[in-house]
Amino acid sequence: MLKIRLSRVGKKNKAQFRVTVADGRRAPSGKFIEILGHYNPHTKERVLKNERIEYWISKGAKPSATVHNFLVDTGIIKGEKITSWKPKKKSKEELEKLAKETAEKAKKEAEKQEVKEEDKPENKPENKPAPETKEIEKKEEIKNNPKV
Repeated sequence: MLKIRLSRVGKKNKAQFRVTVADGRRAPSGKFIEILGHYNPHTKERVLKNERIEYWISKGAKPSATVHNFLVDTGIIKGEKITSWKPKKKSKEELEKLAKETAEKAKKEAEKQEVKEEDKPENKPENKPAPETKEIEKKEEIKNNPKV
């Protein structure tokens, strides 16, 4: 399957991209069939060969999401833009939903702890002699019962 996509060229920290047609199974920066334009993200300059892009699309080439949005901006393709990335921040609705879920979890945990405390026997001191008194009693027994 043919894809129209960006391949990175340029120096480190000075990226530029070529718009190329390549086999979809190849690496993005690998071997390509034809260069259809270029894009400089620093100056936002886009140069596209409209006729060649239309030709490759007619042959069945599918543009990547970013290239699709470029083509919609320039008017080569008609339609809506595609979301090519996921936002880092969550929407207000999602944040509210998460807050509700965490509140419910906290309530359930608090209820579980209350139930566990009720099931536990009260901390009553049992009539166990302290370890010190045991040692004293053993010493007294030895004194009172000498070995024969």
